[in-house]
Amino acid sequence: MEPILLIIGIILLGPLIGSLIGVLKRPSELFMFNMLAFAGGVMISISFLELIPESINMSSVWLCCTGIMVGSLAMYALDKIIPHIHPELGKQEQGCKLKRASIYLFFGIMLHNFPEGMALAAGTIIGYNTLLALTIAMAVHNVPEGICTSAPLYHSTGKRLKSFLLSFSTGFSELAGFLIAALVFKSISPGISGIIIGATAGVMIYISADELIPSACNGLEGKWGHSTIFSLILGVLFVILLGLI
Repeated sequence: MEPILLIIGIILLGPLIGSLIGVLKRPSELFMFNMLAFAGGVMISISFLELIPESINMSSVWLCCTGIMVGSLAMYALDKIIPHIHPELGKQEQGCKLKRASIYLFFGIMLHNFPEGMALAAGTIIGYNTLLALTIAMAVHNVPEGICTSAPLYHSTGKRLKSFLLSFSTGFSELAGFLIAALVFKSISPGISGIIIGATAGVMIYISADELIPSACNGLEGKWGHSTIFSLILGVLFVILLGLI
């Protein structure tokens, strides 16, 4: 399989699996929160081990720092302008509010996925291994989002297929962002590339710190409460070992 086709497939796999689960049966909290922790470990380690050093090498420390701030502030602004579900298993609203909330949620995730897809495209500048790891982490992150999009749609409309297709379609927003940015990134200067890669690190760090790690580490109690810490560490080890390939 061509590398780009594999990346496209993985981008769409997260929303596909999540949307399907949302209209069928939700997995256990133990499984979901450990998935989130693993994705957080991957994103954090890629940011500090791959993206930030590469950004500095391609541009400068100051341009890298500028990129990190631009990426993180852009995600913060997007969260404020367009309310965005955090990838927790969450509580569903009841009654007439559920349909309205599910529609807002659908459009919110659709709009959030576009810049996330653009961030993924920075991996095309660095190398295939980094791009693959970023894409896998983002796909894992998108599974809970797919669940939390399709489940309220299904419960408010009673239409399983329609809810699945609407939720799955949010993945094409991320794919569009990835493809457009990948084309643009081929014709820009090293300095601009450094800023973009730094901004990608800012996006990944923001997603990890704002959504993935808090949701994962605060979601479980009891004897399995610390399992998410080790899942996060496994995400870090995954990135380190991927560098050996």
